[in-house]
Amino acid sequence: MLVTHLECSLTGESYAAGEIHNLSRAGRPLLVRYDLEKVGKALSRETLAARAPGMWKWRELLPLPEGADPVSLGEIETPILPLTRLSERAGVRTLLVKDEGRLPTGSFKARGLAMAVSMAKHFGLKQMALPTNGNAGAALAAYAAAAGIEATVICPQETPPINIAEAEAYGARVLVADGQIDECGRLVGEGAAAGRWFDVSTLKEPYRAEGKKVMGLELAEQFGWELPDVIFYPTGGGTGLIGMWKAFAELEAIGLIGSKRPRMVAVQATGCAPMVRAWEQGDEFAERWEQPATVATGIRVPKAVGDFLILRAVRESGGFAIAVEEEQIVAELAAAAQDDGQLLCPEGAAVLAGWRSALARGLVGRDEKVVLFNCAAGNKYPLVPAAPHIRLADSHGATV
Repeated sequence: MLVTHLECSLTGESYAAGEIHNLSRAGRPLLVRYDLEKVGKALSRETLAARAPGMWKWRELLPLPEGADPVSLGEIETPILPLTRLSERAGVRTLLVKDEGRLPTGSFKARGLAMAVSMAKHFGLKQMALPTNGNAGAALAAYAAAAGIEATVICPQETPPINIAEAEAYGARVLVADGQIDECGRLVGEGAAAGRWFDVSTLKEPYRAEGKKVMGLELAEQFGWELPDVIFYPTGGGTGLIGMWKAFAELEAIGLIGSKRPRMVAVQATGCAPMVRAWEQGDEFAERWEQPATVATGIRVPKAVGDFLILRAVRESGGFAIAVEEEQIVAELAAAAQDDGQLLCPEGAAVLAGWRSALARGLVGRDEKVVLFNCAAGNKYPLVPAAPHIRLADSHGATV
């Protein structure tokens, strides 16, 4: 096994890799550390190119021990698609979207939960639980079903109905609560303390971030080992942003990329923007956002346990945090669909809105190579039809 130990992300304290862990003694996320010298000897650009695409081609940079089979539902390498017409209208270099909605259960949550459930199965866990605004619950339910593990999902009442129904369809026990995701997380934590289940909440165990970091590994290879100039990322709990920043450091350490890094941009909604407020104020940690509200439910996270890691990545990269209005999200959802045939999820539309606002403010250049992350399939979210109804008996093809 190429994992050497786990490390507290705040204090640097080491923890044994072969044991079950949640947060560190300091109450902060644990990060997986590898023998990168050995990883570098095992992985080369040529070796990776010869492997079938997908999440598990990166096995040496993932924590599952050698010989242990992953719990997989077919985690593909997600495509990078151009927003050609939209870019032309804006007069910029073609924007690119990494479309995570192509993954199992229709969102990037599949990456993290595939890894976390694989490790849970390896450790012999029988029950798992998490709080969710939707997609993480569906992903846990699906992978837990595949692993023969019982899953409990607790979600706020604003969670899209399709996400609730999807988790139930996979056999999870789903509870809908009259609060926000961090408040649902309190219930999950209390249940874990009582021995009812293992808490697999965002960044409260070490392995979801390792699955999410594959987004960064894929991106590097897809761009010919030369990273883009800017990455815009929808930021709630921030696992993917944190994971990608970790991935880039590991890729440089094993000699697959150089020192160039993209500017990392955390995108939030004005109705729930704790990271933006902390970034603007120069704070290391983000205070809880009271009365959060946004149509982009995946980024409606009032308090993130990895807040300082998000802010650290943004600052180290020379990036920034930006908030967008609800009407901007709705407008960009329509623009991407009608200009380029890409039905983004609301969080993906928020990212597009964040880029457009950043362009107007001079925070990103017209010629920069920009990647936007769309985190889920757009048709998983409520769409309100406005099509007129007609009577066939009264209608003619030349007049309708």
